[in-house]
Amino acid sequence: MLQRTEAQPEMKNLFHLLTGTPQKAAFLVLVLALLALGASPGMADIYRYVDEDGVTHYTNVPTRGSYSLYMREASLSTTLGIPDSKYDRHIQEASAQHQVDFNLIKAVIKVESSFNPRAVSRAGARGLMQIMPDNFVRLGISDPENPRQNIMGGARYLRQMLNRFEGKTTLALAAYNAGPTAVEKYKNIPPYDETQNYVRKVMAEYRRLRKTRQDSGLQWQVHASTP
Repeated sequence: MLQRTEAQPEMKNLFHLLTGTPQKAAFLVLVLALLALGASPGMADIYRYVDEDGVTHYTNVPTRGSYSLYMREASLSTTLGIPDSKYDRHIQEASAQHQVDFNLIKAVIKVESSFNPRAVSRAGARGLMQIMPDNFVRLGISDPENPRQNIMGGARYLRQMLNRFEGKTTLALAAYNAGPTAVEKYKNIPPYDETQNYVRKVMAEYRRLRKTRQDSGLQWQVHASTP
């Protein structure tokens, strides 16, 4: 998500301390409902642990080692029937114009919105690259749900962060998520669970995309049918 308010670096866990069997059932219904409504994939994987009283706790941001993975993040692109290649033409254009790796832009989109152009986060960030309304004008965005505008604006901001942090991808991603001031304050990825998980997930997807491209020995295809 593009430049969250730095005074509140950690967003509240969406699924915090749901306990017991009835609550567990409600939790699963809630997850499925959010996916069906196109909720932002920022909710991520779901973890759980059972405390000494036998109570089961669920969260999307584990804060202790006793949590274990319970449910993998569902892919909204699959749920909504959006192919991962749908916006490749716009990503390619943004990559060339702003000199940002195609794979990095695509990885950010995957993690931010799972290729849902109508995604809206709890903080109000919108579109494929989850851009906050305060940044629309300076990034040249008049319609955040327009795929090309959103991708061009998000790639532009990524380039600004890469320049600001001397090409260090992890710091640029941390700044994209938490704001550059937070990164400069800590001179590293800020110690916010959300931001650290975000950087980890984008980098994992980035490496996966790069490996897929290298293994195939092919250039990314540009689809003329992209709107």
